Amino acid sequence: MPTIMIAAGILALLVSIVHSVLGEILIFRHLRDGSLIPTMSAPPLRRRHIRIIWATWHLATVFGLSFGVVLLQLASEPNGLALQTLIKNAAIFAFLGGSLLVLISTSGRHPGWIGLLGVAALVWLS
Repeated sequence: MPTIMIAAGILALLVSIVHSVLGEILIFRHLRDGSLIPTMSAPPLRRRHIRIIWATWHLATVFGLSFGVVLLQLASEPNGLALQTLIKNAAIFAFLGGSLLVLISTSGRHPGWIGLLGVAALVWLS
């Protein structure tokens, strides 16, 4: 069902963009001294810890955007059943695993788990 796969791809892109924007607004803007990469420490974290957290934060966004594009491509050219199955299963695993990590680590307080679970469910249904 291409329509469901398109919805999964669009949702993956939206969750990824919202993740980066809200992270910058709610977390990282307070740790900047005018540079792109946050450089101010936030005890008990040192400057180097903040920098890797920032990189990892946006790495998750890059992965989400990449998967979103793959899902949209699968919706437009659903040829190659074995490859399609592999990519779909990888997407389900990545988004479901991410959803569970966020759900468990934040006791459900971070809403990102809902969007990630939604992408996994839509890919599974397609």
